[in-house]
Amino acid sequence: MKESDIILEARNVAVEFKVEGGVVKAVKNMSFALRKGETIAIVGESGSGKSVTARAVMRLLSKRATIAKGSSIVLRGQDVLALPEREMRKLRGSRVSMIFQEPMTSLNPVYSVGAQLVEILRLHARMSRSEATGRALDLLREVQIPEPEARLRQYPHQLSGGQRQRVMIAMALANRPDILIADEPTTALDVTVQAQILNLIKDLKTKYGMAVILITHDLTVVRQFADRVYVMQHGEVKEHNITESLFSNPQHPYTKRLLSSEPKGVAKPLEGKLPSILTGKDVRVTYTLKKGGMFNATYHDLHAVDGLSLDLKRGETLGLVGESGSGKTTFGQALIRLLNPQKGEITFAGDRIDGLDRHGLRPYRSRMQIVFQDPFSSMNPRMSVRQIIEEGLIVNGIGANGADRLHRVQDALADAGMPTDILSRFPHEFSGGQRQRLAIARAIAMQPEFILLDEPTSALDLSVQAQIIKLLRKLQRERGLSYLFISHDLKVVRALCHRVIVMQNGKIVEQGPVAQVLTNPKTDYTKRLVRAAFDIAA
Repeated sequence: MKESDIILEARNVAVEFKVEGGVVKAVKNMSFALRKGETIAIVGESGSGKSVTARAVMRLLSKRATIAKGSSIVLRGQDVLALPEREMRKLRGSRVSMIFQEPMTSLNPVYSVGAQLVEILRLHARMSRSEATGRALDLLREVQIPEPEARLRQYPHQLSGGQRQRVMIAMALANRPDILIADEPTTALDVTVQAQILNLIKDLKTKYGMAVILITHDLTVVRQFADRVYVMQHGEVKEHNITESLFSNPQHPYTKRLLSSEPKGVAKPLEGKLPSILTGKDVRVTYTLKKGGMFNATYHDLHAVDGLSLDLKRGETLGLVGESGSGKTTFGQALIRLLNPQKGEITFAGDRIDGLDRHGLRPYRSRMQIVFQDPFSSMNPRMSVRQIIEEGLIVNGIGANGADRLHRVQDALADAGMPTDILSRFPHEFSGGQRQRLAIARAIAMQPEFILLDEPTSALDLSVQAQIIKLLRKLQRERGLSYLFISHDLKVVRALCHRVIVMQNGKIVEQGPVAQVLTNPKTDYTKRLVRAAFDIAA
């Protein structure tokens, strides 16, 4: 590639955030060049400055952020940092587009998926409403969303995490931008769809000469799809090189550690006959979907959870896996009564809870906790870290006084691998991975008996994944915790779970001990999942 092919050049980019008690230097002298049709990857642990760098390019940093003098970001001869906001709005979504890390918080909850896609197309491409609607439908088909006609009329909360991520990808690609910034674009996607989406981005890149900045913690994806790699730590680039050279001959100790990180080990076998803590029998959750317009509407039932049963023992970790939209999260939330199942018996610690109202469930809420898939949308953005973690303690009357509760909050943060001097900071000031650890801290502060973990490691880089797995094992060993672990990452499931249940289209297709299911799968569907997880580059 020639120097004249460079469409984006960043030089000495430095970003600081004002926080209580001082300044955090999130990015220090970051420089890179992006050429037409090229994919560069920015990798590093959570909090290393990857996403802040991307947001600096888009000029989407918070008010607390300051881009230092001397920083330069030039897009096709234009200095992005000098453009007025009005010109930046024209540029975003048309010439530079971004897929954000948390799809639920990036989509407007009060507008349908179709309305949000149509808005982008009409704003930038000057299409009529009917043309934009047709194009929106094509985009949903392009990113392989099932039943795209029905999805156009649905709202973000009605889609699974993976489906919301695909909607975000469709929105980002709607106007065929020159540059696509993909911030963890496959975080919420199961392994089979991950390869499809990345290949789709790759095909569009080839077809339209689009350049891609890929921000990810998945090094397998980087090796397969990136041309060059920049490795960041503590806001600085520690090493950069052509992808194959960096993987085959890493120079910096941090790069070597990053490349050697992968979930390892297996769950310690359970001993003796253990009592059940959570059981579900013939649980069913059904949604009614609408097709057509006001005058020709038709309705049909979608069985998200189709008469499923489950038995979780005390001290056990049970994995729940399957593609996005298979019903994993719906089943898990129905079991802890965050959703009301239409049918089925649910028992927690020997007590029937399926017939209890909100007041009746109150005594059980501190004993069962959940870590949600999207950590940002599950936290109140107006509350500080201390308030977020302490809220559950106050509501449930845990802790003798304020000092005792503060001590419990600090212990929970330390156990989740977070510093204890962040109590006055807010969720938007943390990286995706750090927010995930805050969500874990909030759950374990309640000292529960059971935790539903909905993709708790999906936003975390490999080295932190290993820390979280170690933490969850430690907490289970010390506190006798039981986990229902929902994930699409079979490598993490193999390292953490005792048994695994495989779901497809609201049904259980296979279940058994982890070693048995993952090494000798019986059904074609499970074989496909295992092959996609462990042989993605194939």
